[in-house]
Amino acid sequence: MFLFLVVALAVVVAAVTLAVVGGGESDGPLPDAIPERLQDPLPPDRPVSRADVDDLRFPLAARGYRMADVDDALNRIGAELAERDARIVDLESALAGARAGAHVSMEKPAHGPGEQQ
Repeated sequence: MFLFLVVALAVVVAAVTLAVVGGGESDGPLPDAIPERLQDPLPPDRPVSRADVDDLRFPLAARGYRMADVDDALNRIGAELAERDARIVDLESALAGARAGAHVSMEKPAHGPGEQQ
């Protein structure tokens, strides 16, 4: 029984060694794999829409997602959100000014100059 365990251990060690080394069948080390890139990046020629964000899929890397792709997408979305927020603030202040101007013009004096009640 002991002899069987020693032989089985030797076979396992040999198999692992051949798997790691490669068995000598290739001419050299494995070629470098081309890194997977983002297939459908965010559109550069128009603002990002909700559908663009919904369709965004990041390729997997050895330790999760490629940080550069995720960082680029988040930076782009963050910049566009900041731009839209600034535009909303501008439009809201313009609307408040227009409402204030309309409110003042709607208030007519009850009596003109020199008129009595």
